[in-house]
Amino acid sequence: MTAAETRPARATILRSEIVSAAALAQRPEAWDDLARRAAAPSVEAGRRMVEAHRAHGLAPADLACVTVRRGGDLVALLPFRVRPGPLGVASPFTSPYVTATLPLVAASDGPEILAALADGLARAGGGRSWWWPLLPDRAPVGPGLLAVLEERGWRRVAVGAFARPVLHRRASFAAFAAGHPRKGRLKDLRRRERRLAEAGEVAVESVGPDGDLAAAVEAFLALERAGWKGRAGTALACRPDTAAFARALFRPADDPVVPRADLLRLDGRPIAASLSLVGGGTAVLLKTAYDETRSDLAPGVLLEHAIVRAVHDTAFADILDSATLDSPVLADLYPDRETVAEWVLAPPGAWQPPEAVAAAIRWRHLARDWVGKRRRP
Repeated sequence: MTAAETRPARATILRSEIVSAAALAQRPEAWDDLARRAAAPSVEAGRRMVEAHRAHGLAPADLACVTVRRGGDLVALLPFRVRPGPLGVASPFTSPYVTATLPLVAASDGPEILAALADGLARAGGGRSWWWPLLPDRAPVGPGLLAVLEERGWRRVAVGAFARPVLHRRASFAAFAAGHPRKGRLKDLRRRERRLAEAGEVAVESVGPDGDLAAAVEAFLALERAGWKGRAGTALACRPDTAAFARALFRPADDPVVPRADLLRLDGRPIAASLSLVGGGTAVLLKTAYDETRSDLAPGVLLEHAIVRAVHDTAFADILDSATLDSPVLADLYPDRETVAEWVLAPPGAWQPPEAVAAAIRWRHLARDWVGKRRRP
C-alpha cells in the first residue's frame, strides 16, 4: 500500500467550525437532514427551535454554532454563546423555552464526530470553561460527549442534577397500566375522569400539522394568560414577542420536527391544552395550561393522562419527555426517568478553575430561587 493510499480521503476528514446560525439557516436542508440522522433526538438544537428564537428577539441575532463537517456534510451542531459578566463562560444556548442542551450528532461514526466536536468546543470557548446546564444522559450522545472530553483532558465539576419524568411507550396502554408502579394513581385518574364526564360533554382533541394548529395555539395562549402565569406576567401571551414566538414554533412547516397540540374540552370549551414538538421519535411536551376555575376537575392531569393513552393507541412517538424541572404530577404518571445534569467543563489550560465557576453558579441559583419565592403569587 502506498503512502497516498494510507491517507484518508478528503471527504472523510472531519473538521470543526464556528458558524453563525444565520449562515446555517441559509441552507436549511443540511440542518434538517442532520436532525433526521441524529443519534439522539434534540429538538432544542433543531432549526425550528433556534430560528423561532432568533426571529422574535429571544436569541442574539449573531447566535453562533459549533459545527462539525465531513466534507460538505453537516454531522454535528450545537448553538452556543459566550456569557458576559464576571463568570465569562461559554455555554450552550438556553432560554426559558429550552429544556435540554444536547447537541445534534449524526448517528454514523459517533465517537469520531464527538472528538471533532470537542475540538470545536475548545476553540469556541477560547480558553474559557463551559457552563453546561440541562445535559440529559441520553445515549449515546450525552455520556459519549462527557467521555470524549475526559479523554482529551477536560475537567468537570457537577453543579447539580435531577431526574426528569419520561415515558417509554409500552406495547399497549393496557401493558402500561398493568406495569405501572402507582396503581392507586391510575385508579384516582379514572375516578376523576368519571367526575369530569358528569360535569358535561368531554372531548379530547389531538391536532397535528394537518389540523387547525393556529386555533389550538390560541386556545393555549388564552388559558395560560387567564391563570397564575398571566397574573405574574410570565405567560407567553403577556408579551408580543413571546406570543409571536409560540405561534411560530407551533405552526406547520416542512422540517423534521412536527408540532402537536392536545386539547381537553368540556361542552366544547377548552379547559386544558398541551403544546409539544415531536422529533426523532420523542415528543417534548413543552407547554401545558389549564382552566384554573375548573381545577376541582383536575383538567391538566386528565389531559396528560389522555396523551399517555394517545401515545399508546396511535404511536405518534416512542418517548414522552415531560420537559420539566420538577413536576410531582408527571412524576406520579410517568414511570421512567432521564437524568438531566448541570456541569462545569474546563478544557486543558482553562482560565478559571472549574470548582470556582461551579461554586459561583450555585450561589447564583440560590439567589434566583430566593427571589423567585418572594415573587411567587
